[in-house]
Amino acid sequence: MTSKIRLYVKHNLGTGQTVSLNRKQAHYLFTVMRRKPHDEILIFNGRDGEWKAEILNTKKNTEELTCVKKIRSAKLLPDLWLLFAPIKRNRTEFIVEKATELGASRIIPVKTEFTNLASIRLERLVVYAIEAVEQCGGISVPEITQIQALNKILTQWPSNRHLMFCDEKEVPKRANFSTMQRGPWAILIGPEGGFSNAERAQIKSLLHSYPFSLGPRILRADTAAVAAIALWQQALGEWE
Repeated sequence: MTSKIRLYVKHNLGTGQTVSLNRKQAHYLFTVMRRKPHDEILIFNGRDGEWKAEILNTKKNTEELTCVKKIRSAKLLPDLWLLFAPIKRNRTEFIVEKATELGASRIIPVKTEFTNLASIRLERLVVYAIEAVEQCGGISVPEITQIQALNKILTQWPSNRHLMFCDEKEVPKRANFSTMQRGPWAILIGPEGGFSNAERAQIKSLLHSYPFSLGPRILRADTAAVAAIALWQQALGEWE
């Protein structure tokens, strides 16, 4: 049986390579999806492309697959970072999930002056990103970092990276992407309380900082992240 089931694994992948499943993957594959020996699924590791794999056995503690055929080669994600201030847990998870589906290569939670949450559960967010890649047909999993101070990140900002600064205080108008260059980019979404005047000044002082309005209504942070990445992808990303 050929299946659209896709699993992310950490093993190296190649013809004939044996891959062991962890307990969660085995439960999903054999108990939930009721797959059996000789059934086929798709696997990827973010480096070696996507592979068709055959189930070897389903005995407890010996659940294994073998790589049969390479289906797709690895593809780099767009050089796009998403910086956002963490909000309520389920909303932060939503941002990570949707940013992954939309193709962000690096997701950076940031602490601003008005950020309500001072910490994140990084391992949980990584799980959400992996599940999003499995579901959306992607091959690469974005890097997710620990929470970092926004002012420190801005002080060390790479000189060649453009910044799409989503500022609720900007006058609403259509963004003119035609004047913007391709290359490394980042999108910055603020916290529920917005940015402080000092933060706004520091952001705008960057060489390649572009303040943007996302429309006439003030969006929730999770909505703003999705809207901003979709706008960037349409104008400067993969959709060509």
